[in-house]
Amino acid sequence: MKRTVGLAVTLALGFALSAAAQAPVAPATGGPAKIAVIAFQAAVGQTNEFQRNFADLQKKYEPKREQLKTLSDEIESLGKQLQAQGDKLTDAERTSRTKTIEDKKKQAQRIAEDAQNDFQQEIQALFGTVAGKVDEVLTTYAQQQGFTLVLDGSQSQQQAPLVLYARPSTDITQAIIDAYNVKSGVPAPPAQPAATAPKPAATAPKPAAKAPAAH
Repeated sequence: MKRTVGLAVTLALGFALSAAAQAPVAPATGGPAKIAVIAFQAAVGQTNEFQRNFADLQKKYEPKREQLKTLSDEIESLGKQLQAQGDKLTDAERTSRTKTIEDKKKQAQRIAEDAQNDFQQEIQALFGTVAGKVDEVLTTYAQQQGFTLVLDGSQSQQQAPLVLYARPSTDITQAIIDAYNVKSGVPAPPAQPAATAPKPAATAPKPAAKAPAAH
């Protein structure tokens, strides 16, 4: 589940939040600085609320995944038939069957692309909503604990890491997750089987020699 959440957040967002690093910094008091580090994206993705809503989102797109699987199986079956019977068919029959396969592949591609775009938009909105509330919890926690600076240690392809090294004792990621779960009151969701956003249908096998290419 965590791997699925992490992958989906990385693909869907395309941006790195550094809200923790943007939190207000307490004025210097002359004493030593108290610094903490948080993996902000991971914290958001591991909250009970995000995981519950993400599981609901996966269920919402399950019909699309089933539709694509049905199309994929049909394309594969038609491709095998064309490959097995290709030398026995007339040119017109081969052309007709090839066109049917290509049309179904295009249909599957359109469905997959539309579903993927919708899924990404919804996961981005979901992440942004929870991230805003996690940021509030982080700010309160940092002020209560007397931190003068909180750095975001999240890493992504779009952003170089802000933190190259930090002692484990300075990592407050789990503390923020726990504090948020208590405040939200959302219980830990049951374990969910791994799932991904809808994908394009598989490419059908190429037809036998002399038949027009199916791909």
